Amino acid sequence: MTEQNLATLSSTNNGPLAGIRVIDMATVVMGPYAAQVLGDLGADVIKIESPNDTIRAGLFANTPGMSALHLNVNRNKRSVALNLKSEEGHAAAMKLIGSADILISNMRIDALRRLGMDYETLSAKFPQLIYVHAQGFRPDSDRAGLAAYDETVQAASGLLDIAQRAADIQKPAVLPTILADKVSALTMVYSAMAALVHQQKTGQGQKVEVPMTDTMLAFNLVEHLQGQAFVPAKSQTGFPNSLMKGHYARPTKDGGLVMVIPYGPQNFRDLFVAAGRPDLAEDPRVNNEFIDVRADGNELSALLDDVIPLRTTEEWAEICLSKSIPFGPVLRLDEAMDDDYVRDGHLLDVAEHPSEGKIRMIGVPMQFSATPPSIRRHAPLPGADTEEVLAELATKSSADQNTEMAGSLA
Repeated sequence: MTEQNLATLSSTNNGPLAGIRVIDMATVVMGPYAAQVLGDLGADVIKIESPNDTIRAGLFANTPGMSALHLNVNRNKRSVALNLKSEEGHAAAMKLIGSADILISNMRIDALRRLGMDYETLSAKFPQLIYVHAQGFRPDSDRAGLAAYDETVQAASGLLDIAQRAADIQKPAVLPTILADKVSALTMVYSAMAALVHQQKTGQGQKVEVPMTDTMLAFNLVEHLQGQAFVPAKSQTGFPNSLMKGHYARPTKDGGLVMVIPYGPQNFRDLFVAAGRPDLAEDPRVNNEFIDVRADGNELSALLDDVIPLRTTEEWAEICLSKSIPFGPVLRLDEAMDDDYVRDGHLLDVAEHPSEGKIRMIGVPMQFSATPPSIRRHAPLPGADTEEVLAELATKSSADQNTEMAGSLA
C-alpha cells in the first residue's frame, strides 16, 4: 500500500462545538464513536474510564491498552482514569459532570443508579446537563436492561430478514460491519446537538434515550415499509429494488468485478447497445416510461449477466460515464484505502502518535466552510490526562470560591 499523506494535529479549534464540554462515560464502540464525532466538531471531550475498558484490548497494538479500534473511536479526547466506586473518584467524576454540557453513556441503568449517576439524580444537581443514553431497548419496555450487541440488534430490527430475502439463503449472516452501533452512534450525535440548541436557548438540559433496536428498525423501514405504509396494507414489506436477486457485482471481460446499476429504460437501452446487443434494446420491458421492478426486475437483471462480460472494466467505466449509468468498480478494502480519491481528500493520512509511532488516521469526512472540524488530539493512553483535568477542576473550584467570597464582601 502506498503511504498516505503525512498529517499533523491542528493547533486551533474553530469547530462549531468549540466551548462545549462532553463527558464520555461510554464503552465499546457506539458511545465512544458518538463522543469522538462531537470532539471532531470542536467539543472538549473528557473520557472517564476504568483501566479495564474492553475496547482497549485488541489484536493489534504497539502498547498495551492502545488497540487499533481504540485509536479509531477515541481521538480528540482527554482520558481521566477514575474509580467511580471510591469516594474520591466518584466526587471527581461528579465535579466533571457538573462542568459539562453533555454526558454520553451506554452503561446499564441499574449500574448508573448504583453509582448515583442516573438521569434523575444528576438532573436534580445539574439541570443544564444533556444526558444522552443508549442501550439495546427502550428503558420503559419489558426488554429494558437486556444485553444487546450489534448482531442481536441486526436480528431484532429485521435487517437479517432483509438480507435473507435478498440473497434467498437459509442462514443469513450479519452485515460484516457494526452497522447498528454506528448508526445509533450518529443518532446520538444529532440528538445531542438538537438538545444543545434547546439548552442554549433555555439553559435547561434533558434526557435523550437512543434505543438501538428502535433506531435500526426506523432506519430499515424508510424504504422497506413499502405497501405496509397503508392501512389496509397494499403489499408485504420489502423495497423491490433492494430485494432483486440480481443486485450483485458482475465480472467483466478482463476479470474485474463491477457494479453497473441501470436505473430506468434509457439506461438499459444505452447499456445493451454499448455491449453490442442492440437486439436487447428492443425488448418491450425497456421501452416503457417506467420499468416494473416487481414484475421484470429480476429478468432484466439476469440479462446483465450476459452483457457485462462483453466489455472490460475500463470500457464499462467510459461507457457508463458517457451515458450517465451508475457504475463502480468493486475495490478490495485495501484498494479503496489506496485510491487517489481517498488520498486527495485526506480521508486516511499517516500521523505520528506519541506512543504508537506512525499510524493511519481516519480523516473527518464532513466539510464546513466557516467552522471546520479538526483533529487536535490523538487517542490517549489510559488515564493520560487525569492530572491535567483534575488540576483544571481544582483551579476552577478555587476561582469560583474567590468569586463567591468577593460577592459576599461587596
